[in-house]
Amino acid sequence: MAPRSKVHTLPPELKEWLDTELVRRGFGDYVQLAADLKARGADVSKSALQRYGSPFERSLAKVKMASEQARAIVDAAPDDEDKLGSAVVRVTQEKILNLLMDIDIDAEDVDINKLFKNAAEIGKASVTQKKFSLEVRREIEEATRKKMLAEQEANLQEVAKAQGMDEAQVDFWRRKFLGVGS
Repeated sequence: MAPRSKVHTLPPELKEWLDTELVRRGFGDYVQLAADLKARGADVSKSALQRYGSPFERSLAKVKMASEQARAIVDAAPDDEDKLGSAVVRVTQEKILNLLMDIDIDAEDVDINKLFKNAAEIGKASVTQKKFSLEVRREIEEATRKKMLAEQEANLQEVAKAQGMDEAQVDFWRRKFLGVGS
């Protein structure tokens, strides 16, 4: 088994600083980064930093691409039924799955339970999004139905007045064609 990278043995706060600096420096400047780490008390070679930084950069690029694709999908074709919302969730899930499959996960460095918990949270978000979408659809359909009935009632009242119909006749037509009774 290959020796464990020094980067992975850094204290969490120093590792967090390193990750931030890698992104800020555009995954370059490894010589200076090694010197800055040494000044902070950690002796990590530029080669070790590069071996750590390269896959990190690829992973970050994939996440950015997935985010941009999701944003492009939503911008290109917004919809009221939130079909795109479902598509975005699915694309995101696929991208996360691909990311997890592509990165070299060292079981000692990653809390597998947290990964599964996060995957479950994504699944829950998908279900919540679908429930919300159904509720919104039902509300839209009910509002449309009420509006149509109000318009038909107004039309019926206008015709009834013009034809001199009494309330019993209006009620008959209301029941027969609008499906509502008084």
